Amino acid sequence: MPIYEYQCSKCGEIFEAFQKITDEPLTKCRFCRGKVEKLISQSSFQLKGSGWYLTDYANKNSAGSANDKPKEAKETSKATEKPKASTESKGTESKK
Repeated sequence: MPIYEYQCSKCGEIFEAFQKITDEPLTKCRFCRGKVEKLISQSSFQLKGSGWYLTDYANKNSAGSANDKPKEAKETSKATEKPKASTESKGTESKK
């Protein structure tokens, strides 16, 4: 059963009411019997079980990007290394 929020125009009180969708909206405040208006509020519900984006697809993207990062790090470290063999041969040539 949905929960609806109402606000009284006389006392300013905001309250909730459990009502069926087919029920008529409330017209009087519970506290002061003033006129009330139905508020549009953010609904809060959670989709559980399989078949929803959160349970089936969301984790695949984050896991895939985590696996790619170590590969990129290895490639950049290889690119920045300088060959050591060429520097050693220069040092031995100058002594001859």
